[in-house]
Amino acid sequence: MGLELLKQRISVRKYTLQPVEREKIEEIVDVARFAPTARNEQPWEYVVVTEQAVREEIANLTDYGKFIAEAPVCIAVFTKETKYYLEDGSAATTYILLAATSLGLGSCWVAGDKKEYGHAVGKLLGVPTGYQLVSLVSLGYSAEEHLKPKRQLEDLCHWERF
Repeated sequence: MGLELLKQRISVRKYTLQPVEREKIEEIVDVARFAPTARNEQPWEYVVVTEQAVREEIANLTDYGKFIAEAPVCIAVFTKETKYYLEDGSAATTYILLAATSLGLGSCWVAGDKKEYGHAVGKLLGVPTGYQLVSLVSLGYSAEEHLKPKRQLEDLCHWERF
């Protein structure tokens, strides 16, 4: 993965109807296994949701993830309730986003941690107690172009002091 790939990743909220190949989904989750993890705890578990009705239920539970209903895939990232569950789950989510980009897919991170709907999503997906929802990631083939440019390096990089 080159640095250019990192610069290409964007948040996608509109998807085509084209289904995502199972092999690509499995490759994305496989890559997420290699995310950094505190104390090598690897506390993550991933629930891949492709059923339309379930994605609609998830979308309806969220504050800002209504587009999950239209995405062909949603990956729910759960972590065991460890000391660094949020850091580990966030790193894994980032790997999912980057792997999706490398495979030509669009994706978007929807917050899960500390959201009122976290428990409800876990219950809907049959997650046992002792796990936290860190994120929901929509996946699919993009039906939009990202037009908002990123901030320039010189506007955000400070040397020695702010």
